Amino acid sequence: MGQPATVDSSVIHQALHAWQIVPCGDACLIIQFAAQFSLAANRHAAAVARQIEAQRSRGSLVGITDVVPGMVSIGLHYRAERVHCLAAELPYRSLTRQLEALLGSLELRGGEATSMEITLPVCYGGEHGPDLDEVARACGLTPSEVIELHTRTPMDVLMLGFAPGHAYIGEFDARLAIPRRSTPRTLVAKGSIGVANRQSVIYPTDLPGGWNLIGRTPLNVFDLANASPCLLQAGDRVRFVAIDAEQFQALTEVRP
Repeated sequence: MGQPATVDSSVIHQALHAWQIVPCGDACLIIQFAAQFSLAANRHAAAVARQIEAQRSRGSLVGITDVVPGMVSIGLHYRAERVHCLAAELPYRSLTRQLEALLGSLELRGGEATSMEITLPVCYGGEHGPDLDEVARACGLTPSEVIELHTRTPMDVLMLGFAPGHAYIGEFDARLAIPRRSTPRTLVAKGSIGVANRQSVIYPTDLPGGWNLIGRTPLNVFDLANASPCLLQAGDRVRFVAIDAEQFQALTEVRP
């Protein structure tokens, strides 16, 4: 249920020198693109992370083991003993030098950041979305209006975090700016869709959690049996599509 998607390059275009590289411990560097969240900075970070990963896979940036895009930053984990250093150069300074050269040469302008658009079926309300009615009341909407806002347009995967495959998606209409639950649940079912603070999350497995649950998808968003265990990646887009309980059951039965 995924297909290539494009993001308007004008949304992510920024001056490429507007970043800062700082060490985070002795085995990680952080590239920071902004002091606070914006969709433009988030898309910029995701696009740069994809290009850094592509460079790494081609044999550049030796020593980097993981490229981890965040909301407006990228974490780069590395093995110091593998980094190619100049004489008397510390590993983090070597990687900083290489990254500065790479970032200075990247040309995001004049092109589009290619990602995937994933369609996720969701059964809203009832046993699968026990908080839907409360969310509607808190937002001054009907349950149908909450569903309409949640499915209206594709949303960005802002980052993965909290647990493997746990995607943060947004930003939704300001009318969905509801806080998280005051009392988290000790167990949230795999596939549950939560909303809070104009964002949505998908629980990749049974987990504790404090988001407001409005629905559930029958699809696996995290599966270690797959070559790429995470269905969603930062920079992708998600289109939620409402299904009924019968369709949910049918899709659950055919799920590997």
